[in-house]
Amino acid sequence: MTSRPSPATTPSGEPQPAAVASRVLVLNSGSSSLKYQLLDMRDGGRLAVGLVERIGEQTSRLRHTCRTTGETREQNGPIADHDAALKAVAGELSRDGIGLDSPELAAIGHRVVHGGMFFTEPTVIDDSVLTEIERLIPVAPLHNPANLTGIRTARALRPDLPQVAVFDTAFHTTMPEYAARYAIDTKLADRYRVRRYGFHGTSHAYVSRAAARLLGRAPQEVNVIVLHLGNGASASAVRGGRCVDTSMGLTPLEGLVMGTRSGDLDPAVIFHLRRVGGMSMDEIDTLLNKGSGLFGLCGDNDMREIQRRIEEGDAGARLAFDIYVHRLKKYIGAYYAVLGTVDAVVFTAGVGENAAPVRAAAIEGLAALGLDVDPELNAARGDGARLISPPDARVAVAVVPTDEELEIAEQTYALVGKGV
Repeated sequence: MTSRPSPATTPSGEPQPAAVASRVLVLNSGSSSLKYQLLDMRDGGRLAVGLVERIGEQTSRLRHTCRTTGETREQNGPIADHDAALKAVAGELSRDGIGLDSPELAAIGHRVVHGGMFFTEPTVIDDSVLTEIERLIPVAPLHNPANLTGIRTARALRPDLPQVAVFDTAFHTTMPEYAARYAIDTKLADRYRVRRYGFHGTSHAYVSRAAARLLGRAPQEVNVIVLHLGNGASASAVRGGRCVDTSMGLTPLEGLVMGTRSGDLDPAVIFHLRRVGGMSMDEIDTLLNKGSGLFGLCGDNDMREIQRRIEEGDAGARLAFDIYVHRLKKYIGAYYAVLGTVDAVVFTAGVGENAAPVRAAAIEGLAALGLDVDPELNAARGDGARLISPPDARVAVAVVPTDEELEIAEQTYALVGKGV
């Protein structure tokens, strides 16, 4: 086991006070990328942020920013694998004097997409945890393998340091069985772990709490509909700080119209494409996950480009936008019914935070539910959490920037702080 550096001494020979282990390195490992942030948990400030992309290619790139100096550096050239990527990140952090060998580093927090029903909260990683994450690969084949690679690489570099898995699915494990189960044979469903798990949980957890703060109330006192709208998109119904329903299901394919995913679909479409269209299951999988959604409807999955095309009178872009908003509006209404009373509808993530036309269209016509948007407030740009509903609105409509990295860091530090 790697030992920590011995404490330094003062000029008189007295040992200096031990450094406070208050930093958390957050790692988000994708199949060919590694996102990272180093945070100081005394104030939640970022010390460094960065991204390694196109891992395994000749055109790999590492972009690193030290927030304390404002310096940004880039490395371009082949990075063979995640082990080489993390070692390169460690080198950049060391250049800034905040390396992985620092005694101020308390833990490494890892985003893990799928935790099934086994992991309902952040968990210190050991061999048994790795085994269970690996067992969940069949229900997260695109994500869990990459997450495991990042974990194993980080553990090899710092085997002495606590490493914590924070699961996208954990926040949604509070859903009641009647919301989580599909109406199929229960024995078959249990055998193959077929149920609704939900994703984007760290975002929904963070945003629902931040919305409560914006309203000046405790999370336990409010009911919130959270709309996480990025290239991937999901909605959740949060009652008193606990998720009671969410739009994504066994996989991130279910629910809202997304950038390249279809969202809700009659399952018989799959049979039809197989039997009549002669498509293989892999081809259908690729179609629904990578060739559908906004991209499948109009050839673009960037909402900014779709808006530009609409302004130019493009009928295809307009139809894609209307389908996107129609599905979104249906989920707002459904979750309003699930919750019974709603204190806030909250938009977050790339589209939710930046696309004022999406927010306006999604709320339009819902005045009978107490929902309305003030055009000037909605159009105004802002970096922080803000209300965009009229002052006298019965239900608040808000924009709350998500911060999944901070949520992962806070959950990681809270767990390590318990002495686990």
